[in-house]
Amino acid sequence: MRIGNNPHKKNSLHESNYTHQVIIPVFIPHHEDYFKDSFKIFQLCLNSLFITKHNETFITIVNNGSCDDVKEYLNDLFTNNLIHEVIHTDNVGKFNAVLKGIVGNHFPLVTISDSDVLFLDNWQNATVEVFNIFSKAGVVGLVPQFRSFGENSTNLIFETLFSKKVTFTSLEDIDGIKKFYESLGWDTNYNQDYLKYILTIEEQNYKAIVGSGHFIATYRRELFDEIKTYSNLKMGPKALKYIDLLPLKFNLWRLTTNKNYAYHLGNTYENWMNYSIDSLAKNSQHRLEFISNSNQITKENRLLYFIKNKFFKKIFNKRKIRKIYYKYKGLSKYVASKY
Repeated sequence: MRIGNNPHKKNSLHESNYTHQVIIPVFIPHHEDYFKDSFKIFQLCLNSLFITKHNETFITIVNNGSCDDVKEYLNDLFTNNLIHEVIHTDNVGKFNAVLKGIVGNHFPLVTISDSDVLFLDNWQNATVEVFNIFSKAGVVGLVPQFRSFGENSTNLIFETLFSKKVTFTSLEDIDGIKKFYESLGWDTNYNQDYLKYILTIEEQNYKAIVGSGHFIATYRRELFDEIKTYSNLKMGPKALKYIDLLPLKFNLWRLTTNKNYAYHLGNTYENWMNYSIDSLAKNSQHRLEFISNSNQITKENRLLYFIKNKFFKKIFNKRKIRKIYYKYKGLSKYVASKY
């Protein structure tokens, strides 16, 4: 039986002081085999985030069916106000875990990160700088990658086809990109021209890399205002394809910072990881304010969406066409033939 009225029934939520949400889903079912070092690496991930984040960062961790040790660790972090939201669930898949972190919150920027990422100094300001300079940026990655323009960037390529602002330039952070592919277990026998030239777009004397990966990336919140609530795919590229395509539906671009601002750690601990943590500086820098232009973000016209992301993509993916594009955007004939 209910007696009386709830005194908070008519109260409104107070406006949040947070401007940037970080969502990290984690799945560590045990401490054996593949997952032997995963808990230690996850702790490094969070420690690097705690050091480098600014004070307006809201941290959401989704425990996607991890073992009791991880659950207790997260509960302690929440109790001690180091994270702001912890969601415990059975293993519902990475995509659904991310969805749980998105719904019920509304912050201008949302970073979705894997649990094996080491955040580096100034990553937030570097991210915001790209959003502020490029008004059509919908997603900003932190880790330069080879030929990142190859996935979900044909809208940008189509719109800047004859622009001198988009061209192949020298890679600014060779060590960072090498470290990323080492973390994936790659040999160094890949095309060495990938370390020399990368497709960039320039504005206000600032260069951003065209395209972005998704193991860590920051999204405009507007992309999630209309979002599906469930996927039957647990993990992998298909499970995240829905999020990857969201910027295209608003005709926004995928970009990456021109320098490396995070490391991918993988599932095996190495000594350099602790050294990298020790070298991080407590984030005391002035927080760069995000300039929102949400009033300019609208759904892409269906016909234009088809032309840029279906029709033109099919043409652009033809090897001969790409070689012509590469040469037009600054690669030599010899480099373009192998790129």
